Amino acid sequence: MIIRGLIKKGVYFDSVSLMRVARELNDLDGVIDSSVVMGTSENKAILGAVGLNLPHFEGSTETDVLIGIKARNETAAESALQHVEQLFNDLLKKKDANKDAGAYDLEDALTRLPGANLSLISIAGRYAAGEAMKALKKGLHVMIFSDNVGIEEEAELKTYAHSQRLLMMGPDCGTAILNGIPLGFANAVIPGDIGIVAASGTGLQEVSSVISNNGGGISQAIGTGGRDIKEAIGGIMFLDALQALREDDNTRVIVLISKPPHPSVQLKIAAAIRNFSKPVICILLGGDPEIMKEAGAISVKNLEEAGLMAVAVSKGGNPEGIGSQLAARSFEIQRTADQLSLQCKGKYVRGLFSGGTLCDEAQLLLKHMIGDVYSNVPLNPEFKLADMWKSRKNSIIDLGEDEFTVGRPHPMIDYTLRNKRILEEASDHETAIILLDVVLGFGSHPDPASELVPVIMKARETRPEILFIASVTGTEKDPQNRKVIIQKLENARVIVMPSNVAAAELCGQIILRLSQIIQK
Repeated sequence: MIIRGLIKKGVYFDSVSLMRVARELNDLDGVIDSSVVMGTSENKAILGAVGLNLPHFEGSTETDVLIGIKARNETAAESALQHVEQLFNDLLKKKDANKDAGAYDLEDALTRLPGANLSLISIAGRYAAGEAMKALKKGLHVMIFSDNVGIEEEAELKTYAHSQRLLMMGPDCGTAILNGIPLGFANAVIPGDIGIVAASGTGLQEVSSVISNNGGGISQAIGTGGRDIKEAIGGIMFLDALQALREDDNTRVIVLISKPPHPSVQLKIAAAIRNFSKPVICILLGGDPEIMKEAGAISVKNLEEAGLMAVAVSKGGNPEGIGSQLAARSFEIQRTADQLSLQCKGKYVRGLFSGGTLCDEAQLLLKHMIGDVYSNVPLNPEFKLADMWKSRKNSIIDLGEDEFTVGRPHPMIDYTLRNKRILEEASDHETAIILLDVVLGFGSHPDPASELVPVIMKARETRPEILFIASVTGTEKDPQNRKVIIQKLENARVIVMPSNVAAAELCGQIILRLSQIIQK
């Protein structure tokens, strides 16, 4: 085996283009692995973790492209390096051919679309805030898909947007559905009378998909970015979006979703919903449910329950029946765990997530079942992994965190890091279960099963007893088709549960039983 590397100085390509180059390199005969990334410090750390960081890469900068290739022999490595030059030449030709296809800047875009009232920004994080402020000053609502934007810049943008009665969604706002138009990673859902405010992209996706899959419909779904409910931002856009839904005649039921909010922000949200004429369903993961109940909200325990409860309220059904329905399923999960715990070996669950809120939800549920779990984004700071590349005991990893995504496509698009991590976790004989979320939608990978199934089959070559448990967030109307993806995964003997919380619950029940077996 040989490792070779190349630096292309002073050029920039978007992360999706670089991902495609890496994939073509990986398909070449004799290439074991490759990585093509911009030369940020975070990407150099990732290259080091996968054995592709070479000494001469250290002098590179974030405006350089780093190409690392692991090949079976010198001939294969040299052939791949020659081929990469052709691949980049092709990319440059495409850039030249498409230079007149789109608007050159914001002014040009507004000339072409004079009636536009929203700007979606998806560029390198260090430039996103400046472009967002330009758009706000033009009177446009803004959605910043980009991550790696400073929190001080976010506060400035949202304070200005609030003063102008404009929406400023993001940064790191992955999903929204406005007037029936899906933005970012949104799913194809049924239109209806349920409005959502979410400081959580995958939380919004999970709840809106549950609603649609159970016969309900979405009026508006407004993402705010996950940091909006932190103390530094103060819930500015969460509260503005809530007010917008309150005034929206097409919205009859409101669902509020967030990761753990700062206590001061939760109090603001509670104060805002007091005396609401519209029913409000609240899932603030890690927040105090009693505060929301006292304010008049229907407080639920998880994302799935939020979606089911919203449908029941919207249709004038019996909300009490939702609890009974989920309790009956929990009983079935326990029976399934009894059987599966006798089939697998190992001690721990290793969760590899692309959705941050789904990661938080899994941690929260497992905490109540098996205790705190280790993570790169732990609920309990004492359980933060010392090395994000190496799991410890029960671990749940969020691969969508900034540390993994600087200069790389989001893991909902690019499965490279997750696939490598699956093989690493499977090689650890203490791993009993690998837990996965599979998130569909308009911006996500067109066929995630084509990425996951081969690596799962490879993992089973050395660990046939390992369990793979997953949930699939999405609908049958999505480009990927939820039903089709589930069937492909189940054909590969993946245990697909109806929701993220059900998948995490099954893992917790199995780990409990395995620990009892070990103690005996």
